[in-house]
Amino acid sequence: MSRAGSQQRTLLELLARVRPHWRRDPGLPSRIDALLGGDRRLGSRDRRLYRELIYTAVRYLPWIEPLLDADPPAAAKRAAWLAADSPEAAAFRAEIAGDLPACPADAGEKARILGADAEALSPEWLRGECPAALRPPLREALLSRAPLWLRLQTPDPGKVFAEFDALGWTWRRSALLPGAVELAPGTDVVRTRAYASGAVEIQDIGSQLILEAVGVAPGGHWLDACAGSGGKTLQLAALLGPGGRVAAHDARRSALQELRQRAERAGIAGRIQVGLPDDPQGGFDGVLVDAPCTGSGTWRRAPHLRWTTSTGDVRKAAALQLRLLRENAPRVRRGGLLVYATCSLCGSENESVAAAFLGEDSGFKAELAGTSLLPQAHNGDGFFVASYRRRPD
Repeated sequence: MSRAGSQQRTLLELLARVRPHWRRDPGLPSRIDALLGGDRRLGSRDRRLYRELIYTAVRYLPWIEPLLDADPPAAAKRAAWLAADSPEAAAFRAEIAGDLPACPADAGEKARILGADAEALSPEWLRGECPAALRPPLREALLSRAPLWLRLQTPDPGKVFAEFDALGWTWRRSALLPGAVELAPGTDVVRTRAYASGAVEIQDIGSQLILEAVGVAPGGHWLDACAGSGGKTLQLAALLGPGGRVAAHDARRSALQELRQRAERAGIAGRIQVGLPDDPQGGFDGVLVDAPCTGSGTWRRAPHLRWTTSTGDVRKAAALQLRLLRENAPRVRRGGLLVYATCSLCGSENESVAAAFLGEDSGFKAELAGTSLLPQAHNGDGFFVASYRRRPD
């Protein structure tokens, strides 16, 4: 059997093991990592190849899943043809899909070549939540693989870029945010001196743009109410500067432990209080509610969420988000700022929640109207952000 034939057989075996879970398991990425990491047949290059092909199958599930029963080799061929360009995928594609034309960027054109339905690539509920996601350019952005974005945490990035150059990596500074640096997907930046020293932190550019959009005055005392593992917490501490402080809270203890480690590595642990904070007298200068959501803005790196999310999930998320805004609004001092953000593209979680909060709390006025940060505009994840100023009286 040829190498490509052996790879095709292995791919189909792996897809068969993932298939029972890809429409029901929100934790599918961890399952895929465990599957690939636990297979002794696979080296690092093999794992990169099969990870790309499995994720491609999940992105284009309605085009590939039926063929797993009707014509498995055709399913593998489609996955190879649709996969993102990489050295590993290119060789496999050339062997088993070389008779197809070059894969176009437009999903409608891909559908025409394959005799498939482009509209099938989006769940039906999405039409009412984000109609733009069913059309170019947002549709194509959400179907593409996201790059790796870093945030510089050093005033002298020359050493960072010199190390990347020595490793042969291609990197690019964003025109929107000079402190944001783009690397190829899957780049193992955690092995670098730059990462170990805290000179860079992994944070999507869309996430970075949230705090840049609202404006953070140096020296304040802020609360990150849903801190998670702390990407925005670290950025907030950097924006506030040495005179500022950040209190970070999250219901998940494991995430806060990761935040502690990241803050130590960045050298700013002294500015961040991790855990359930005591509110300062008079309230915080700013409160960030980066609320849990259904994550449609992250489909580029978490494509399984297309198929595991339901309209019920969207409704539950919206109810939780509004409750978090209500709970945290009183913690803002008079004249202070309340920031609401999600990594969702759903109107029910974004504009509807923002409008509902403003409509029921006359103590705040909108400062930044709800704004969607769309993936095609900055080549990152999608986010929504709104901010409110608490009235001084």
